[in-house]
Amino acid sequence: MKIFITVLVTFFAGMGAGLGTGFAGMSAAAVISPMLITFLGMDPYMAVGIALASDVLASAVSAYTYGKKKNLDIKNGLIMMVTVLTFTVVGSYLASLLPSATMGSFSVIMTFLLGIKFIVRPVMTTKEAMEKVPAKKRAIQSVICGTIIGLICGFVGAGGGMMMLLILTTVLGYELKTAVGTSVFIMTFTALTGAISHFAIGGMPDMTVLILCVVFTLIWARIAAVLANKAQPKTLNRATGIVLVVLGIVVFVFSLIK
Repeated sequence: MKIFITVLVTFFAGMGAGLGTGFAGMSAAAVISPMLITFLGMDPYMAVGIALASDVLASAVSAYTYGKKKNLDIKNGLIMMVTVLTFTVVGSYLASLLPSATMGSFSVIMTFLLGIKFIVRPVMTTKEAMEKVPAKKRAIQSVICGTIIGLICGFVGAGGGMMMLLILTTVLGYELKTAVGTSVFIMTFTALTGAISHFAIGGMPDMTVLILCVVFTLIWARIAAVLANKAQPKTLNRATGIVLVVLGIVVFVFSLIK
């Protein structure tokens, strides 16, 4: 019975996380962690480690899928990744001065509101409009935005994927597919760093739960990324919005159960 519950919980956790990653570049930690803590009674630190490990392959396969369709800005993605990783450390230090409940609720609210935004005000920027921005200006913007994302990501402990998507679409003027592709590309490396540090500090997790979460998240992320790259911009905005709103509500409910 225990293995059945484990498979069931990890399947739905992986499905939610995979859809969020493939459609919106959302971190698996926002979905997997609360489900493992609530239904399997897992230690929160270890649950986040498993969620981050699930993020790595799911983000990598999503980035590959978006990249194949030329919906990925590798150059500026690398610039942003370095600044995000650097300033996440600073943000993490600042986070130690605040209660964790405040940080968790920020991520949930942001997921929900960003979902509403994509439904009500779709991102209709074209690649042609994106390419008009000079390379030097784009690089400087990537450094500044990476710094902001890193600080907030480290500060709230989650929501990095949401912050990237919001800033890439609204501040940097990316069209949605390229924004998600670039976001999951960056997240592959940030999640890998986070997972390694979690397991190095907290020890190895339950391997059954880890493997199930990684596999289910990977499968659903691949499905979502393939569908997203085939969709029309308006349809993709709506689908992304609905996924984020539903996940925001689900995670909020889990936080109440806890």
